[in-house]
Amino acid sequence: MRGTTVLPGEGNNGEPGEEGMPTHRLQVPKPNALPFAIGTFDTIGPMSRAPFPHRHTFYEIVHVTGGTGGHVVDLSRFPLRPPNLCVIAPGQVHQWDGVTGLEGQVILFTDDFLVDHPADRYVLRTLARRSWLDLPEGAAEATARLVADLDCEYRSGAHGFESVLRALLHVLVVRAARLPAPRPPVTASAPPPHEGAPHSRPGSVAAEFVTLLGTPEGALQSVRSCADRLGVSVSYLSEVVKASTGRTPGELIRQTRVHEAKRLLLRTELSVRQVAGRVGFGDPAYFCRFFRRETGASPGDFRRGGGDIHHDHRLESIAGPSSPA
Repeated sequence: MRGTTVLPGEGNNGEPGEEGMPTHRLQVPKPNALPFAIGTFDTIGPMSRAPFPHRHTFYEIVHVTGGTGGHVVDLSRFPLRPPNLCVIAPGQVHQWDGVTGLEGQVILFTDDFLVDHPADRYVLRTLARRSWLDLPEGAAEATARLVADLDCEYRSGAHGFESVLRALLHVLVVRAARLPAPRPPVTASAPPPHEGAPHSRPGSVAAEFVTLLGTPEGALQSVRSCADRLGVSVSYLSEVVKASTGRTPGELIRQTRVHEAKRLLLRTELSVRQVAGRVGFGDPAYFCRFFRRETGASPGDFRRGGGDIHHDHRLESIAGPSSPA
């Protein structure tokens, strides 16, 4: 997929509307086109710097080399202090907040592009939990060279460029995973992995389960539907997920629903009834009880508080530095 940009979600042209969260996809004009693109914020298109909340069906790696302002990923706001590297996984919600002079490169790709290194999906999900990475001097130079090589290879389209792109992206992902970062709080979309990426079948099933929960439809899944989609029994899924993450599939699904509800409450104008339906609850009253039990606050209080609920100290406020306390 060369020379394309991010497409807006269906029916809303990429702008927030009554349907809630805009969702963007990669434009792949031909069945055999490469599901990968790299370019500057200008060449990728205006959606690469969208100031409103939106999510993707693809991975996005952003290499920021200049600019001021902030970047919001899910419920956390990160100030720009270039150079930075940001990893956004499918299903995560993000937006640029008050940025000026934004410079850098944007890398977009789907799961299909990771065919040579499928375990990178697990690493990318782990990186997406950190989201915003600072690049110390040595790492900054090495990252800039890698990104420049990716861009040059992509634009050249020389013989074998697809395999070279996959190899360079793999190196970028592995090196990004080595960057120091405080251990983030556990979230539903990416539970803590064992050291290294999964290579055995049990580890792969657990990683695929995590990936499934990270999709926009993750909050609508049940343990049974996940097991069916992964081609395993419920008991086997429970066993391997518990061994890999320390938590049961049911616990992770509940946390996924809570996390998605928070995203929708903070990032859309959907009513509480509509949010309840989006995360799999037909009864809004039951959803409110569920949300209060899991977070310590009602959906209305959480929305009015801008997400800065003291019961949920694991999540940073999305309020900008100039917002009132």
